[in-house]
Formats: sequence, C-alpha cells, structure tokens
Amino acid sequence: MSIKVEQLDHWVTEVRDDVVQWRRHLHAHPELSFEEEKTSQFVYDTLNSFHAFELDRPTRTSVVARLHGTKPGPVVAVRADIDALPIVEENDFAFASRTPGVMHACGHDGHTAILLGVAKILSRLQEHLTGEVRLLFQHAEELYPGGARELVQAGVVDGVDAIIGAHLWTSLEVGKIGITVGPMMAAPDTFHIVIIGKGGHAGQPHLTVDSIAVAAQVVTNLQHIVSRNTDPFETLVVSVTQFVAGTTNNVIPGSAELVGTVRSFNPDLRRETPKLMERVIKGVAEAHGAAYRFTYNHGYRPVVNDARVTQRLRESMLEAFGPAAIVDNIRTMAGEDFSAYQSKIPGSFFFIGAGNPAKGIAYPHHHARFTVDEEALAIGVKAYLSGIFKLLEDGVKG
Repeated sequence: MSIKVEQLDHWVTEVRDDVVQWRRHLHAHPELSFEEEKTSQFVYDTLNSFHAFELDRPTRTSVVARLHGTKPGPVVAVRADIDALPIVEENDFAFASRTPGVMHACGHDGHTAILLGVAKILSRLQEHLTGEVRLLFQHAEELYPGGARELVQAGVVDGVDAIIGAHLWTSLEVGKIGITVGPMMAAPDTFHIVIIGKGGHAGQPHLTVDSIAVAAQVVTNLQHIVSRNTDPFETLVVSVTQFVAGTTNNVIPGSAELVGTVRSFNPDLRRETPKLMERVIKGVAEAHGAAYRFTYNHGYRPVVNDARVTQRLRESMLEAFGPAAIVDNIRTMAGEDFSAYQSKIPGSFFFIGAGNPAKGIAYPHHHARFTVDEEALAIGVKAYLSGIFKLLEDGVKG
C-alpha cells in the first residue's frame, strides 16, 4: 500500500488524543518487570476493541497482535516494551504514579501508547494491506534476562522478515529522529566484587586489613582498564555504582562490596574485560593482604541495526519528516533487549526525540522526574506507520 504524508498526518491526528490518554493512564498505573498483569490486560482489551487483530498471550504479561492483509506479502513486526522501574516518582502530574515505589521513568508508557495508536489506524486499513503486521507488546525489558528472549523462545518472530522498534529519547530534541546503521546500543554487563579483609577497632588500624581502603583502591584502579588497557578507538565503560561497607564510626569492617556495570560493543573486548578486571582486583587485594570474590554476569547483546532494514527505515523517515528531522549515527552505552530479536531476524531500532528543555523536559532516563514531551507521541505513531508501509511495500529482508 503506497501512502502519502498527508494521509499519515490525517490518520495520526485522528488518534492523537487517544494516544495521550493511553499514555497517561499507563503512567499512572506502572508495573514492574514480569509483573505487568494489569498493563498487559489493558493492552489486550484495547486491541480487542479494534475488532481486527488476532490476539495471543505468549507469556503471562505480554500481548502479540497479528493483522493479516488481503494479499500475501512480507511480515513486519513492531515492538513496544511495557514495564516500569522501581523508582519513587517526584513529578506532580495529575497522572503521576499511583503505585508506591514504581514509576514509568524510561518512556515505556509512551512506547505502549504509540503502538496502540498504530494498531487503531492499521485496524481500519486491513483490506489495503499486503502481508502481515505483527505488534509485540513486550514485558520486562528493564530486568535481565528480559522479556524479548522469552518471546523469541515462544516463537513470536517465527516467519517475520523484519522487525523495528524505537525509544523515546529525552536527550534528543522533540521532532528529531535518530537513525543508526550498525552498533547502536551497548551490551550491559554487571559485576559484583567482595573485598575480604580483617575487621577491628578503627583506633587500631594496624591490627586490621582495611576492606574499605582496599576496595577504594580497586575502584580507582579499575578505571585504568579503560584509560590504559583499552584501544582508544574502542568504546568501553566500567562503572562502579554501589559501594557498601561498615556499620558504625569506630569499626573497620571485615568486608566491602562493590557493584557496577560494564558497557561495550566489541565482542572480543567484552570477553577480555572480565579478565582484565580480575587481574586488577587480585593484584590490589593481594598487595594489601586481603582476599576477594568476583562475579561477572553477561547481560543483553549489543543492539546492532541491520543495514538494509535501517536504510529503508531512514528513507521512510525522510519522506515523512524531511531531512532536517533526521539525526544520523546516534549511539549510546545504554542497553536494550531488542537485541534478542536481532539475533534471530533482521531489525532496526531508532530514537524518537522527546526532550524539550523549554518545557522543563530535560531529566535523564531513570530519573525520578523523568517525563517526555507528549508531542513526541504523535511523531512516534507517524514514524512507525511510515516504516511499516515502507517495509511492506519493498518486501525488505536483511
């Protein structure tokens, strides 16, 4: 089905208010990863009201909607994540979270609402479609091992020719679309270190092995992996994000715990980094008479966008929004389990600008005052529709 930008704009205008209200409802009722029971039921009931989709519940808290065109053709999938985060919201919106300690602080409420808007429009166009559109409302993006892997294992992308997904992105100005060929989002690995010393009286440090002092040196020396052990042309982040030790002011604790994350794109560097880390940890600990425990956990694969699918996606965005809206080669060290789909089928992930400092919308993702410019919701609907129609029309496979 060939469409014009004017048609897209008309369709998007018709669902704009619905999308905003859906987003606000979801924002007010967030649910954590693997617990999205009411969220997935809301999605299911809303989709069912369109009377066009074949609906499935491949897991307890996810929904898949299939729309078959009148003629055979390619199968294009689109994914939205639906889970929230364990954060206490500090916004004072009328639609702020009503679930204590849980918040949509990453835009997943917007992703879900956008895809519901896409579904409502597509439900009216079924007789004009060639092929199949498959909408994936995925649970548990925020918590490893992630919902994407479960959906892949459940077979929801079997027979799919291409998949696309997007993220509302507040570091990108509303009205902009970020498109990247190749590596786009990093592998988010995690680590846990315990430095085991010898506790004692803080006034007699010579009788102890100070776990805090040793752990502090471990933190400092781990930074040398990036600055002195890694090719400057490679991208690597090693961040210690938790340091836990001690119970009072006059006791040197017997142990200290460090927790953090490692972000990378290069698979060889990803394999080598835990070895470099343990060499540092072991060396520092032994130099001060301490012992250690080190655990390293691999997270999601990097998001690597298929060249052909991304090129078609970029062409559709140019047609829909014009060249001034396109921002090429945006990469981030944040992670995304969209990579689980890309390990199975060709896919492309892109950013939808959602920041607007003039409105005070400038807080980073996972912040207690995070929000998105709701103008980005309609842009997201238009972006998805233009991408879907381009891929169906071209019959693209990676």
